[in-house]
Amino acid sequence: MAGVFGIRTSWLAALALLACALGCHSPRLGGRDWAPPPSHFEPKLPPPPPPGVPRELSKTTLPDYVIEPPDILLVDAVKVVPKPPYRIETLDVLAVQVPGAFEEHPIEGSYEVQPGGFLDLGPPYGTVKVVGLELPQATEAIKQHLKQFLQLPEVSMGLVQSAGRQQISGEHLVGPDGKVTLGNYGKVNVTGLTIAEAKRALEAHLSQFLENPEVSVDVFAYNSKVYYVVTQGAGLGDGVVRLPVTGNETVLDAIAQVNGLDSVSSKRIWVARPAPTGTGCHQILPVDWYAITTRADTATNYQLMPGDRLFVAHDRLVAIDTALSKFTAPFDRMFGATLLGTNTVKSIKFFSRFSGLGGGF
Repeated sequence: MAGVFGIRTSWLAALALLACALGCHSPRLGGRDWAPPPSHFEPKLPPPPPPGVPRELSKTTLPDYVIEPPDILLVDAVKVVPKPPYRIETLDVLAVQVPGAFEEHPIEGSYEVQPGGFLDLGPPYGTVKVVGLELPQATEAIKQHLKQFLQLPEVSMGLVQSAGRQQISGEHLVGPDGKVTLGNYGKVNVTGLTIAEAKRALEAHLSQFLENPEVSVDVFAYNSKVYYVVTQGAGLGDGVVRLPVTGNETVLDAIAQVNGLDSVSSKRIWVARPAPTGTGCHQILPVDWYAITTRADTATNYQLMPGDRLFVAHDRLVAIDTALSKFTAPFDRMFGATLLGTNTVKSIKFFSRFSGLGGGF
């Protein structure tokens, strides 16, 4: 009886603890789940925000995108003309034309300066080293070389594409220092600039090396503007997922990105929108999950902004169960070890009695 009484007392104590934690509550209207009053598990949510907050059917466009690390920019060199005097570099593309060349081996077209600085004119003419020369000097060097094969060769040559174009065009990561690297042309700070401002900054920097340069700039990867989905873990650790902002996400989109609500989550969800430091205020946007999902109500399906925290509170019952488990776990281990030791002693006594080894225990 004492054992039964002890078990009953333990159950009554646990129920009393549960009742104290939950407090008084009443069923919600409309057949929906009950919701205990605010407690130490969550802050009291303010009333719904005014109608001006962007929602699913009344979204707003974000302001001009401001570049920050680690965005990736896509830059294209529209106009790249080196300032004179220009000296030929490896990987430059030169247009070469020799009217008096052999008919079966013409010299006409675009030729790339090979690694090592040589221009390959093809058989039977071979190669000519032109790197480091200005265009008139390179023209004369080719003419002298072709005199081995042709009488009084006439050579015309021009720059088709500078090797610098390859260093400018392409995808450029905005580094931790806020700059993009343009190879031999150095680095340009683009952090805090819009796309139009970054274009002007790049062109102003390149004008030190090029004649009236022109580039086009776009964002290849929007990596710096994000929002967060925070899932409370019922005492087992909270989860945080970082997701990029593309300007069209809503609360429902964010929950879909994390594969829905898990087994420890409740339907108590809100958006915490940050405010500038020192203003002493913050904005909390309560989310009616049932209305969004069961009635397609868009009133609380807010459009998410950069820096937003979508918070999913845990289920209180699961949190209480976890807290009780943490409290009782040391006692369970202690009593389990004691019970194991007692059973071991009894087993040894039993074995000793029936094996004739004596009963010295």
